[in-house]
Amino acid sequence: GHVSSADKTLKASHQVEADEVISVVIPPLKKSDLLPEKIPLEVIFEDQDIIVINKSAGMIVHPAAACYSGTLVNALLAHCSDLSGIGGELKPGIVHRLDKGTSGVIVAAKNDAAHLALSEQFANREVKKLYCAMVYGSFKELEGSFAEPIGRSLRDRKKISSRTSKARSALTKWKVAQSFGSLLTWVDIQLHTGRTHQIRVHFFEAGHPLVGDKTYGGVKQPNRVPKGELRKVLASFPRPALHAARLEFVHPRTKSSMSFSAPLAQDLQNLLEFMNSQEL
Repeated sequence: GHVSSADKTLKASHQVEADEVISVVIPPLKKSDLLPEKIPLEVIFEDQDIIVINKSAGMIVHPAAACYSGTLVNALLAHCSDLSGIGGELKPGIVHRLDKGTSGVIVAAKNDAAHLALSEQFANREVKKLYCAMVYGSFKELEGSFAEPIGRSLRDRKKISSRTSKARSALTKWKVAQSFGSLLTWVDIQLHTGRTHQIRVHFFEAGHPLVGDKTYGGVKQPNRVPKGELRKVLASFPRPALHAARLEFVHPRTKSSMSFSAPLAQDLQNLLEFMNSQEL
């Protein structure tokens, strides 16, 4: 209702014609209803334009209908005097996201110029995103890639799948970092696209679900392990065993290349140490 031509309100599908005069009324900014919350944050880097956080597993990035508090955005609103408003009322400063259960590096914009510059880098796939994960099974090759397009599942709209009516390109490159017999593999992952649940879905559909992933095949896998402490550890792992280890991008103001790493979350470190103590 804020865009018109010749006093006629236009629809989003309106085809613009040569010499047409279009009027746009920009409504006043609305104050966000989101409340700042003093939630502890592990800040890796911060300046006048960006803030880089080591997000803990279990923290949701931005509010949604089912969760309006306790998110990274609520914490950032308390930590920063201002955040970019481009992300909308529920996502100020957010230029990309990590799943609730994923730990590791995430960057947020503190002003609109930084938000636009970072968003363009993500859209153009210029940001280097490196992850690590513990997955079930072993691999015949030491490295490879998954390139199956994915989208909303036809069977369950809450899930992502290659069996979808609206598939979008997705590329996940992986490399074996450490093998634990035929049971588990610790993999380094480079994410070339950033689709929802991409890593979890690609590995699940390839027959290698992530340890602890209750949504994509990680629940039944421990039952295949002989009874004992190993089965107990794998069955009780509380989240998808996935960590955003490193993020590389160009600073929106200085144009210098920057690289930020987050140390491995303690639960994943414990899992690795436990697996290294096993005779497989």
